[in-house]
Amino acid sequence: MPSVAELARAVRDALALVSAAPDVREAEVFAAANGALLARLNYTSDIPCNGLEEPKSTEAYGLGLQAVFDGPGGPRLGFGSEPSDLGRAGIERALAKARQAAVADPEFVSLPRPVREGRALVAYHDPRLMAVDDATLVEAGWKIVNGALRTFLASGRIAALADGDEALRRLGFIVGGDVTILQERIAIASTAMPEPQTDESTLLTTFVTAMVEACDAKGSGESTGTRFDDFTDEAGVEAARRAIDAIGGERVATGEYTIVFGRQPVADLLSNIVVPAATAGAFYASSTPFLGRLGRAVASPLLSVHDHGALPGLMGSKGITCEGLPTGRTDLIKNGMLTGCLSNWYETQRLLRDPDLGKKLGLVGAEAAAALVPRNGFRFAGGGGRQFDAPPGVAASNVIVEGANPVPLDELLRAVGNGLYVGRIWYTYPINGLRAGDFTCTVVADSYIIRDGRLAAPLRANAIRINDNIATFLNNVVGVTKDVKGTIVWAADEVVYAPEIAVRSVHVDEIARSLD
Repeated sequence: MPSVAELARAVRDALALVSAAPDVREAEVFAAANGALLARLNYTSDIPCNGLEEPKSTEAYGLGLQAVFDGPGGPRLGFGSEPSDLGRAGIERALAKARQAAVADPEFVSLPRPVREGRALVAYHDPRLMAVDDATLVEAGWKIVNGALRTFLASGRIAALADGDEALRRLGFIVGGDVTILQERIAIASTAMPEPQTDESTLLTTFVTAMVEACDAKGSGESTGTRFDDFTDEAGVEAARRAIDAIGGERVATGEYTIVFGRQPVADLLSNIVVPAATAGAFYASSTPFLGRLGRAVASPLLSVHDHGALPGLMGSKGITCEGLPTGRTDLIKNGMLTGCLSNWYETQRLLRDPDLGKKLGLVGAEAAAALVPRNGFRFAGGGGRQFDAPPGVAASNVIVEGANPVPLDELLRAVGNGLYVGRIWYTYPINGLRAGDFTCTVVADSYIIRDGRLAAPLRANAIRINDNIATFLNNVVGVTKDVKGTIVWAADEVVYAPEIAVRSVHVDEIARSLD
């Protein structure tokens, strides 16, 4: 994978070449190199298996450039990219593509300009994660599998279900998932910021699903991190323990319940509903349930949410955005009030110049500008790497959820009394359009029935769906736990540092029972 020095040299050379073209008014060059190492987990006790499948790695690098071209009809904006070639020929091909793709954009103001805020995060990646070899990757995968199997075999509940090795195998222990390491390097330079800026980041994630198939019991576990020395078998142990706890799951009827949402459901709802609704693009398109409500209450005063891309040690942190601007903190909801939204340079400029700004955002002038600082212009691609072949979009980094009066989980359960604990949801998506705020999801694992202030019985997997509105989740909060954990959902680019949140009057629909 090219070094950051090679990427910096490439963007400097590319900017000089592109700027020399007589029809180029201004330009921006972005180079990226990404590595992904993956150990696929696939253990089955009753079917011959390798336990660890497909340890593999991928690597990609290249450069992309945006240019503003002069022409008889006025300026045109174009983007082009070229993979696997940082030399002059690659630059020339990318420029030709940008020129061919150039179109007039009446909403375009300029490419990014320097901002007053300075860069806060430097030299923060883990060199060991950047240099992991094949043997170490395989060892990491087996650490997770062995943690899950050790937990299964040590369980008294499992021992009571089986007598002997053959009976244990027939219970159908399944451990699936992956250990993933991402390695990211970027460099960027532009007409307005000609000195190349570089960034280098690493992260490590683990996702595990464990099952006791003969008992229709499933559990999940996960971990996130930025340093290899902190890697443990936690995710495998957690998944197996939750699968054991799920044996004998019960059903509940359609109705409204007070639900304690676990960390994964909180992250899922934030990533799929709240964060997309809190972007400048959603306000510009009038496609957000928060339309016109900046500075107004949109949630319970117990709830605060902010994004922070420059905190050391958090998994989504980056030194600079993919526009060359510093990362930092953006408060989205503060004590229930909508205070800001995520944006990049392009979205900020066009929204601030929108004649309907007041109607769409809720505030104008300096208050609107303060809520639209472009700290989130990233070139992500569905959960992995910073991509050279796309212009910047808008994405969160570390979404941090906090409660005004956080309490331990056992205290929160006592306050709830009777209800449901929902530990994992799946297929969370808006229905009737994002602006309506309606959403649906299936409860798939790690969930319990709360009776008399305690987790009394496991809730059967795939037996209920939640069908409600995001306003219920945000406004009906009755309590938040103290402990916050980094949580990622499938194909998300951000990590949510989530507590557990109790919400009253959530509508649940029972899923039809099977005929058997």
